[in-house]
Amino acid sequence: MYSITFKFEQKGLEPITLNNVAADQSILEVALDNGIELHHNCGGVCACSTCHLYLEKGEEFIDEITDKEEDFIDRAVNPRLNSRLGCQCVLHTGESGEIAVTLPDQTQFLGE
Repeated sequence: MYSITFKFEQKGLEPITLNNVAADQSILEVALDNGIELHHNCGGVCACSTCHLYLEKGEEFIDEITDKEEDFIDRAVNPRLNSRLGCQCVLHTGESGEIAVTLPDQTQFLGE
């Protein structure tokens, strides 16, 4: 089981920590299942960059970035070295640990 902390760049949103998160699901799925808004225009199939996030801690608990994911991250707003797509960050089975992510301010996308 995992513990995932979601931090937010958007002003006024406090960090949220979820405990006892099961493996074999993506960070996007975890966020949506717990009422945390994370855009996902393509439905979570690695065909856009709207579920872009910053992986701050716990990269050893998810698969390495693929070339396809990296191509879409290049199209994201303000990509960083620790950028990932939430739909591609699937929690490893048989492990447990702490993960921390920061969600970019998504209010800039409201008009798109």
